[in-house]
Amino acid sequence: MNNHEAKSRDAILKRLARVEGQVRGIHAMILRGEECEAVAQQFSAARKALDKAYQEMLVCLAEDAILDPDQSNAEKLTQLRAIFTKYT
Repeated sequence: MNNHEAKSRDAILKRLARVEGQVRGIHAMILRGEECEAVAQQFSAARKALDKAYQEMLVCLAEDAILDPDQSNAEKLTQLRAIFTKYT
């Protein structure tokens, strides 16, 4: 794993840890009987954080496809299209 891959992995893990904490917080809010709007706001924040982590993962997949020296440009484009079709 190169330095760029390690940084990308660490960024994704940090985002996921944040999401995990947010979900635990939402769980606690529901147990305490907090207002639905406050809970909904935290759900929204957790979803956005999870979306950011997902975007980081898509970038990782795209970079792997683009930087593969064993593939032609046409093959790289085909792989990128497949990634975006499958995951977005």
